[in-house]
Amino acid sequence: MDFSPSPQVEQLLERIRSFMDEHVYPNEAEALRALDDEVRPGVPYPQLIVEIRERAKEEGLWNLFLPDERHGPGLSNWEYGILCEEMGRSPALAPMAFNCAAPDTGNMEILAEHGTEEQQGEWLAPLLEGRIRSCFSMTEPEVSGSDPTTLRTTAVRDGDEWVINGHKWFTSGAVGADLAIVMVVTDPEAHPYARASMILVPTEAEGFNLVRPIPVMGHDGGPGHCEIRYEDCRVPASNLLGEQGLGFVIAQDRLGPGRIHHCMRAIGTAERAIEMMCRRANSRESFGGPLAEKQFIQDFVAKSRMETDQARLLTLYAAWQMDTEGKRAARQAISMIKVVAANVVMDVLDRAIQTHGSLGMTEDTPLATMWRYSRMLRIADGPDEVHKMVIARRELGRWAKRAEEEAGSPSGDGAVSPEPAKA
Repeated sequence: MDFSPSPQVEQLLERIRSFMDEHVYPNEAEALRALDDEVRPGVPYPQLIVEIRERAKEEGLWNLFLPDERHGPGLSNWEYGILCEEMGRSPALAPMAFNCAAPDTGNMEILAEHGTEEQQGEWLAPLLEGRIRSCFSMTEPEVSGSDPTTLRTTAVRDGDEWVINGHKWFTSGAVGADLAIVMVVTDPEAHPYARASMILVPTEAEGFNLVRPIPVMGHDGGPGHCEIRYEDCRVPASNLLGEQGLGFVIAQDRLGPGRIHHCMRAIGTAERAIEMMCRRANSRESFGGPLAEKQFIQDFVAKSRMETDQARLLTLYAAWQMDTEGKRAARQAISMIKVVAANVVMDVLDRAIQTHGSLGMTEDTPLATMWRYSRMLRIADGPDEVHKMVIARRELGRWAKRAEEEAGSPSGDGAVSPEPAKA
């Protein structure tokens, strides 16, 4: 494994850094306020962010996440991960600036992989161009979001239409979105992992009812994490994404790269927090000297550096494994990085906030916003506890299989014999 950036990636990284220095950081606070004030149905982005996005598009810093050269620069997952880390230094604004923000990225990936030509023309093209936004509608309040086999929202075929009924929430980005990709039960009697399908639902469709943006830690502005009711919502039968019953397969195609993106952005957030913590410690005087001379601050900095570098290497390894062996082979590494990166970024942010004292709790620095934004990662795309359960099961299963092989070895002593036993 060699994670040295290619000349192409190195150049893109420098251009992204320059763009963020010039257009993202100076406008960050104002852009976040504008997201809360201006986003509404029909207005996916505030004017300030539209202008930043247009500059990024003109400079060719656009759709960097797609490994398909038809739509982007054709980077591998680990190569894009390096760029994604830089964007994570401003996690709410920078991905949006480069048309690399969730949930649009995942939705574009599955439309590119599973959509028909007509679906791609109607939805993928305007998403790639940045003219519209989309949302992903899976989680339901009545059942455990970590176990999608329990989904209740249904789609019933009625002639040339699907009729959708159900209750969803945490449909991120629904305010201002033109398209929802909805995971629904289309065959209740099928195997638990073959019951569900994905259907494209225009948000203007009758029966798509956006109830409210759910307040998340006191914040309910911007694109929102929305509660939605589908009430006899009718869409054409041709809006089925991929084949009927393959909802889980498509979801996994979406989640693998998405988890890499989330984790690398979390590492970028941690890097910015380390920088802010060090600058504060070097400049702040307390109890007769700089904070940087205090042992507990040095402990904060050392732990943060070690943990962040470890998380980066594990995430790049998972991305490399996806690139070289495929998503299925990388499942264990993806589950591990999802837990590690989500916890590391919270620990580093907590130390940075503590180092800033009361200032760290305010909106006068980005730390409080980054903390609120990052806390979701321990739940989104699978909570820590589920990933740990899966990691443990795979590890236990691996050693159970080894024990079976050893028990059946010709040597008869539980050891694996290097050669077949001779008569």
